[in-house]
Amino acid sequence: MSEGNSQPRLFRFGMFELDSVTGELRKDGKSRPRIRDQVLQILIMLLEKSDDVVGRDELRERLWPADTFVDFDHGLNTAINQVRSALGDSAVNPKFIQTLPRRGYRFIGPVQIVARANVIAGDGGNRDEGIDGFEQPREVLTATAEMRSSILSDSEDLPAVRKESVRILFSLIQLMYLIFYIIFLVRLSFAEAVLNDWGRYAYSVFLVLVVAAAIGIPVRLYLLTAMAFRYEGLNEKFRKLFPFLLVLDEMWALTPFLCVQQIGIGAAIATAAALLYLPFSQRSLLLMGAEGKR
Repeated sequence: MSEGNSQPRLFRFGMFELDSVTGELRKDGKSRPRIRDQVLQILIMLLEKSDDVVGRDELRERLWPADTFVDFDHGLNTAINQVRSALGDSAVNPKFIQTLPRRGYRFIGPVQIVARANVIAGDGGNRDEGIDGFEQPREVLTATAEMRSSILSDSEDLPAVRKESVRILFSLIQLMYLIFYIIFLVRLSFAEAVLNDWGRYAYSVFLVLVVAAAIGIPVRLYLLTAMAFRYEGLNEKFRKLFPFLLVLDEMWALTPFLCVQQIGIGAAIATAAALLYLPFSQRSLLLMGAEGKR
């Protein structure tokens, strides 16, 4: 591998992680099919210079020595296509690799570069770096990823959807939550009167709902703003927020029972069931948008 790639590092981008030492490419913790060395070097070059243009001449000098007789244009185009195939990317609607005609290529999107801890002698290369720089057994990371994938949808299992459709649906969900929060806070006296019939836990439930609404309003405003301005890092940010939002939204799904006298027990159960599903639908929408067209 070239000199520029000699330092052991982990590149993290989107749902992918690339180990510069082993050349292993992982998606959501699961290993992907190996890519050949020349294709790997191109990917590492693009990741090293994220957001900068990597010229075709620079790629030629790095990968094809001057005394090598090869159809450079064909070889480079083939290698770039193999990189895109490994990442599930498209030249027409790129998520990762953008083509700049007659200039070169650029890796778009945020990239996190982490210094990779050296493999411990006798460990057999069977450890990987944790979030804080500590090493963790790779089996644990893989098992965790497989467990998560078995419960929640994976981007590969979902259909590709146009980003505009995702933007509209996702924004409508955030707007709906925002309206719910505001109505609840405006009619606090009504909610308090209903909860008084719930016994000794009434005050605790009332306090939890007030706190949930107060926290939920800025969170929904952030998500609405991020979607309106097409924030490219929203998918990754939402994945980090998801555990917190899941707890918040699942608690909020009980609010239809405050109106049971007005809408009836059947409608309250149906509405609560729909609200229980919404956190997962938001996650799926963003994953489909990440795989779909721009």
